[in-house]
Amino acid sequence: MSRQHGLTGDDLPDGGPSTVSDRDTPGVRVPPPLVFLATILAGVAIDRALPLPIVPIAVAGWLGGALVVVGLMISGLSAREFRKAKTTIQPNHPASTLVETGPFRYSRNPMYFALTIVQVGLGVWINSAWVLVLLVPTLIWIRHGVIAREERHLDAKFGQAYVAYQARVRRWL
Repeated sequence: MSRQHGLTGDDLPDGGPSTVSDRDTPGVRVPPPLVFLATILAGVAIDRALPLPIVPIAVAGWLGGALVVVGLMISGLSAREFRKAKTTIQPNHPASTLVETGPFRYSRNPMYFALTIVQVGLGVWINSAWVLVLLVPTLIWIRHGVIAREERHLDAKFGQAYVAYQARVRRWL
């Protein structure tokens, strides 16, 4: 049984052709990596004005660097699964395949998990609590403004296959 489910015309609610319209998207307006980047930069700016270190300087570099590397590895592995499945990585485009392989076996959102680890790693690396504090509103936005939309899109598109995937795999980890 394939772990990646493609969409055909027969799978569409109206039985129509397998091409999808621009309306058939999760409706995410701002790319999540830009939101993470914006909050990282805002945290750095606040830290310049009001430093708030979080870890001993002796461990900040290696611990933060290790977290960044782990986050980038998870992101790269996840992106590879999207490429192998020939589906989009962009949350403002329609999904053509339900990816359940690689990191998606453990998390329904490994890309957002990876970006979270990268932001934590950068916060530790530069020793700034502000970068970590600003992660909280970012994750609230990701959960409600991105993941909720993507889940509705995937449920509408893949139906029972997506419901079964949700039952097997956690949202984050």
